[in-house]
Amino acid sequence: MTRVRTLAFVALAYVVACGVGLAWLVLGPSSSWLLLDSLIADLLATLVIFAVSRGMRNSSFYDAWWSVAPPLLVLYWWLVREHDTVGWRAALLGLVVAVWAVRLTANWVRTYPGHPHEDWRYDLLRSRAPRLELLIDLVAIHVIPSLLVFLALVPAYVALSVGTRPLGWLDGVALLVGAAAIALETRADRELSAFAGQRQPGEVLATGLWGWSRHPNYFGELCVWVSVALFGIAASPSDWWWLPLGVVALVAMFQGASIPMMEERSLARRPDYQRVIDTVPRFVPRPPRSARSAP
Repeated sequence: MTRVRTLAFVALAYVVACGVGLAWLVLGPSSSWLLLDSLIADLLATLVIFAVSRGMRNSSFYDAWWSVAPPLLVLYWWLVREHDTVGWRAALLGLVVAVWAVRLTANWVRTYPGHPHEDWRYDLLRSRAPRLELLIDLVAIHVIPSLLVFLALVPAYVALSVGTRPLGWLDGVALLVGAAAIALETRADRELSAFAGQRQPGEVLATGLWGWSRHPNYFGELCVWVSVALFGIAASPSDWWWLPLGVVALVAMFQGASIPMMEERSLARRPDYQRVIDTVPRFVPRPPRSARSAP
């Protein structure tokens, strides 16, 4: 299957998945809780993509759903809101989510080589428990990421459907954090792309943003969700204690799974990566340590 045909097939699968999710929201039984109905619709759409991924033996067909689902949910929540919320907050939140989604999805489209290429992490996860391969594919690769993104998006639901506090200074902070996060992700991806196009065997990237953080793209991604959480808190300050739970869950995923897997693979393929670990901060960008002061 050519790259163009692969992308067209993924797009068609996403259209079907969105149709299934929307059908549930419009025609399915209502729980009277918009958030729960939205979660069920999101999971049903995820199951459609899972079925397509299994049929094509390629779980990377799910990858772009990470950035496709959020703006659709935000749009739906805004359209069916039960009362008027602060218009400017909805516009600013929608802008951050839309720009992030378009940029991240476009980056995936630009870099995905096409079928049968699959993210190496998926095969690694399945290989660790061959007898549970189907369950791992369903839960770890498809369902859990959807649940994490949905949890991180709950503050947007609060901002659009529940909170009524007037626009304030915290909304401005949320906008600045979101804009800075998107800019950081964009630059990190560009530096990585430029490096990948000219690197030599065994060479590691430790310049630019990648000299200040070993995973600046993950840090930028997390900050986008911090921005969303701040919009939710700005709309409903009394809920400050639980709205960042999605951000906490993403930190756990990055620090407990994604980053260790990436670094283990980098060490196995590029022995010089140990020098990067010794000198470049792991996650939050800051000036690198000198080799002499590194442990």
